Amino acid sequence: MPQGNDGTDAHLVEQRLGSTTLLSGGFLEVRRDDVRLPDGRDATREYIQHGGAVAVVAWLEDGRLVLVRQYRYPLAKVLLEWPAGKRDAGETTLACAQRELAEETGYTAAEWAYAGAIHNAAAYSTETIWLWFARGLQAGHTQLDDGEFVETVLLTEDTLDALDAAGELPDVKTLIGLHWLRQCRAGRRPWVWQAGATACDPQHL
Repeated sequence: MPQGNDGTDAHLVEQRLGSTTLLSGGFLEVRRDDVRLPDGRDATREYIQHGGAVAVVAWLEDGRLVLVRQYRYPLAKVLLEWPAGKRDAGETTLACAQRELAEETGYTAAEWAYAGAIHNAAAYSTETIWLWFARGLQAGHTQLDDGEFVETVLLTEDTLDALDAAGELPDVKTLIGLHWLRQCRAGRRPWVWQAGATACDPQHL
């Protein structure tokens, strides 16, 4: 990755001078920081402090992918997405992935492979979404949170490709997960499968 003449990113880094919490809710915090810009001037940055989330790209033996349809209030529309959810404090990303898959879809997986992490709104949020692959699924019963309404759907990769081409798959984590799945299956991106009960979380989170 290109860097400055001194081999660092110092010419781009902003230094935090102070921070104020504007809103603190049960799901996130909104903060305003005073910062020193690389050219010495002062500025403010407003952003959302978020604990992070996990999404699961899971599929059945017949190749169909497990997705959910869920109403997203800020957009006032139903989106098609991978099973996903916010990571609890102290929870590893793998434990979160296993919990969310089971709660939202009822499925448990025999094998897991870490896919990677994305920053879906880096300009105004600290949120990281960790993606996991899951296979060897066994059906069970959903355990939705109180007030959570989610519909599980099983779709082929070709169907998702068609939805993407038609502009009907706007969720960023779902697009990235689909892309990484294609890359792994084509041998252009590595994946390491481990038994679900003993899988190691490479993020140590």
